[in-house]
Amino acid sequence: MKTSGPKRHLSPSQIILLGFFILILVGSLLLMLPVATRHPGGASFSDALFTATSAACVTGLVVQDTATYWSSFGQVVILALIQVGGMGVITFAVTITMISGRKIGLMQRSTLQEAISAPQMGGVVRLTNFVLKTVVVIELAGAVLMAPTFCREFGVPHGLWYSVFHSVSAFCNAGFDLMGSRQAFSSLTFFAQNPVINLTIMTLIVTGGIGFLTWDDIRSNGCHLKHYRMQSKVILSVTGFLIAAAAVFYFFHEYSAFPLGERIWVSLFQAITPRTAGFNTTDLGTLSETGRIVTILLMLIGGSPGSTAGGMKTTTVAVLIFSAAAAFRRREDAQCFGRRISPVAVRNAMAVMLMYLTAFLVGGILIGEMDGIPVLTCLFEAASAIGTVGLTLGITPDLSLFSQGILVALMFFGRVGGLTLVFATFTGTHPCGAKLPQEKITVG
Repeated sequence: MKTSGPKRHLSPSQIILLGFFILILVGSLLLMLPVATRHPGGASFSDALFTATSAACVTGLVVQDTATYWSSFGQVVILALIQVGGMGVITFAVTITMISGRKIGLMQRSTLQEAISAPQMGGVVRLTNFVLKTVVVIELAGAVLMAPTFCREFGVPHGLWYSVFHSVSAFCNAGFDLMGSRQAFSSLTFFAQNPVINLTIMTLIVTGGIGFLTWDDIRSNGCHLKHYRMQSKVILSVTGFLIAAAAVFYFFHEYSAFPLGERIWVSLFQAITPRTAGFNTTDLGTLSETGRIVTILLMLIGGSPGSTAGGMKTTTVAVLIFSAAAAFRRREDAQCFGRRISPVAVRNAMAVMLMYLTAFLVGGILIGEMDGIPVLTCLFEAASAIGTVGLTLGITPDLSLFSQGILVALMFFGRVGGLTLVFATFTGTHPCGAKLPQEKITVG
């Protein structure tokens, strides 16, 4: 009698990977429909694939201006991809399950735990329910705040649509905009000194980028910071420091020739948007080489785990800094906020940084070699893609299909996450109990 072997199930990492792949494929097919573009014939597969990947991976890099090339249907598809991609495919799927009244199984809870970077499986459905309600409230509030300005500028129907689109895009750290109706690829440059638009967009970006667990801490503990998780303390500290330091740099180094009022708004916005929103209120082509390098570093760091943002994550950089500090002080373990950081977290942080830097450098150099573009410009574009940022120096639409394919791969890598890709590939491998003999090696 023939017996079948044990059934193999997809791991949580493989489910997340497959979910994003299917989302991008469906989005690409929808954007290829003739009704998705303003011009007859529909979009090419390459343009549809690039746009769908950029939207699902909440990046914002585009090869066609969103407002002038895509029809209302196409823009709705893009917004849906941004929303699902920003919340996470698994989170969205579990939402549908909860709405339908079906029971959330153990496998779904495990996958959801990994998708939103929850520390434990217990309470993960409750946390997801809180996340969904918070997303709706914040995006709706952002749209309401921007509606008067956009309705005054573009009329009521377009103004309401623009308010919703930009609120979702900003909260999901996507960077897609509809300002091409004024000037193609102009982003928010026409609103550089508008306090309502600036403050609303910046608040949405930061709120979406600090992570779901940090929201939960803020809701549960309010201003009692000592009761926060160590992770939330690290995220808030690093986020605040990066915004302040970057704003000071841009204020004194990049925009010193601007009038004081505009200088303050532009510097603060430029400090926030590389992590990892992709909107801009000034021409990035005017940045000095130093300014471009600083922006690249901010894009690579990105937002925080369990958020709508991409990049290596603030916690990754923080853990590496704490580990280095422990080495300098000859301590065995990295420490912060009176807690010890596990060696596993340090190893994972080192692996993430190595993967991101390698992919970023290889991708940027290949684009430069293939298209004959200055390497720093290509590295800027590569950092924007792998950090799922969307800031650009204007070269993306003119790149070859091969180079655009590299950006697509970098965007997918940046949104899914390097460790998720590795765990999905090497699932089923188990740690070996035996240990090899130890021998010293000198480093540094």
